[in-house]
Amino acid sequence: MSVASALVIAVAMVLTVLQMLRQGKLREKYTVMWLVVGGLTIILGIFPELLDWAASVVGIRVPANLLFALAIVLLVGVGLHVSRELTILEDETRILAEEVSILRGSVEALERRAAEPPAKKLDGHAVLGQPTRKESNDH
Repeated sequence: MSVASALVIAVAMVLTVLQMLRQGKLREKYTVMWLVVGGLTIILGIFPELLDWAASVVGIRVPANLLFALAIVLLVGVGLHVSRELTILEDETRILAEEVSILRGSVEALERRAAEPPAKKLDGHAVLGQPTRKESNDH
């Protein structure tokens, strides 16, 4: 891959990430990571000898192997992070579903109670539609 094509791909990636952030399709915490990756890709596109230098410092003979190793580490990290976020969302969804179920039961109980005719008491016992002694004495 030529230096120019690597630069074009890196700049396109950065612009895509920024556009996704602007449209609300990507959250800020993920944007930072992808902008760092894009920025490093742009730097390596401009100065490819940096990858040779880094590979020699780490003791890797082929610089492309260092690039692949870093990409694998990045993808494993992203996968773990996404799994953690998914677990949190599943827990929140379960809790919300339980709360909705409880609230639905309460609403149905209130609706049933509202649909029943009011009960009146006679000597401490409920009698439907009958006035209590106190109510009949008041008239």
